[in-house]
Amino acid sequence: MSLGHKGKVLLSVVALVAATTLALTGCSASTTTKASGKTTSVTLFNGSVGNFTENFNPWLTTGAELQPTQGTIYEALFFYNMARSQAPVPLLGTSYKWNSDGTQLTIAVRQGVKWSDGTALTADDVAYTLNRYESTPALNTLGATWTTKLSGNNVVLTFPTTSYALEPQILGYIAIVPKAIWSKIPNVLNTTNTSPVGSGPYMLKTFTPQSYTLTKNPNYWGTGAEAPAIDQVRFISLANADAATSALESGNVDWMGGYLPTLRDIVKQNPKVSYVNTADSTTGVVTCSNAALGCTGPQTDVAVRQAIYDAMDRAQFSTQALNGFGEVGSPTLLVPAVNKKWISDSANATLPQSANVSAAKQALEADGWTVPATGFATKGGKELDLTINVVSGWTDYDTLCTLLKGQLAAVGINLTVNQVAQNAWSSAETSGKFELSLNSVNPGASASPFYIYNNYLATSATAAVGQSASTNTSRFSDPAIDATVKTIAKTDPSNTAALLSAYGSIQATVVKQLPIIPIYVNQALTEFNNSNATGWPSASNLYAFPEPWKAWDNGIVLKTIRPVK
Repeated sequence: MSLGHKGKVLLSVVALVAATTLALTGCSASTTTKASGKTTSVTLFNGSVGNFTENFNPWLTTGAELQPTQGTIYEALFFYNMARSQAPVPLLGTSYKWNSDGTQLTIAVRQGVKWSDGTALTADDVAYTLNRYESTPALNTLGATWTTKLSGNNVVLTFPTTSYALEPQILGYIAIVPKAIWSKIPNVLNTTNTSPVGSGPYMLKTFTPQSYTLTKNPNYWGTGAEAPAIDQVRFISLANADAATSALESGNVDWMGGYLPTLRDIVKQNPKVSYVNTADSTTGVVTCSNAALGCTGPQTDVAVRQAIYDAMDRAQFSTQALNGFGEVGSPTLLVPAVNKKWISDSANATLPQSANVSAAKQALEADGWTVPATGFATKGGKELDLTINVVSGWTDYDTLCTLLKGQLAAVGINLTVNQVAQNAWSSAETSGKFELSLNSVNPGASASPFYIYNNYLATSATAAVGQSASTNTSRFSDPAIDATVKTIAKTDPSNTAALLSAYGSIQATVVKQLPIIPIYVNQALTEFNNSNATGWPSASNLYAFPEPWKAWDNGIVLKTIRPVK
């Protein structure tokens, strides 16, 4: 299996085999969409195994809330597409504007919107939602402060300092709720909200622990292409990979996500089945790089990190660990398919795909290591030994580490692969008690490179070994990058020239210091059976991130697809 920690996506449905022996729960054939006048329906499998727990609380971000809560039942003000670089898409907000110094954000609220119970959605609902979020410490994970005021149909947020960087979190990741309902609930986090009233394209129809169904919101504000056309959406649970494959091929599932080893053969044999492989995040070797913060081991030496970088045969990784579904990454840690325009130096656009053994050995020798023709390098009587942590059962990553062991041996590095449980792997990385760890560099609140560099490189996001660092686990720290990150946060997002220059200065350091050694761009495979609906995201039209577990994107996809006639 692959992935799970810090946004790392579900890559392998194979690992969904669970102790449960569920049948194909709720997996009768989707309601026909082919005859006029009949109810149209699609069935969605988002990787759920076991029974569902009814919870549609839009304030939650813990995963306790069921996946269509945010984006499908409740909407944000704007939609931020992580699959490609584009402007935010208006939802309950129609436009927004910053003042000249980035301390005030004015949001125009869409008029004529109704909640799913037929009552009017107003700017007062938006102001209430944003004010309650800001004033409730348990909700306000941003740690930011602002004042909220109404100005006609506009909501005005005033910040104590320049706050451009808060834009996507506020506009794209806070579900707007009806004041009339939620103002009567003292602790909004302690309710399961089993009768949700939202503004999204769908509303809850029926629920059982085995499956639940959404139906079109008759009061939805969208018209024409913005209006949902599928009458009902069913969410189901499946037992294992074989069940998922069977359901996809038979048309009992219309939309699912996960790595199926035989996917190409399935598509060849079933013309109704298609898939899209979306650039997601960069897999890399996280190094505990900073001796000043307590990291120990040869990987604290940049020359050793450079040798590891040069020794990698990334084409072999992609072919054998990802079955050819991986994409070429960039030494800047950005995903080229999404952020090519923000890579300042074209020489850093893509990673080398073949190993450069001689360059790796030269890097070590220049640093005082003796590299024999066979065997492992030594310095001061010590062998060049390293240990990499990987989660046991993440099959693609386990395979990658086995390959990496052989590749590093060719340049004189003795690599021990330490397969551990996910909790132990996560704890080691967070506390800094590791040498190397295989993980992903995940995007933040939007496709902007700011969030990657702020989360993974800023000193403010790390801590000394033994203390918790949730994102900058490499313990990297550089005053110049810290200053540049702060400058970017205060730069008007429309000033692309200044931003590109700032990103370029960060990238120049990253490609030399290599606190995270990039390998490839992760796969995010999404499968469709096109018997009942068309208009799914495709490689040529990534209007949303396609994976069915992606909450905010889910509503965009469901209101875009159209029934087969």
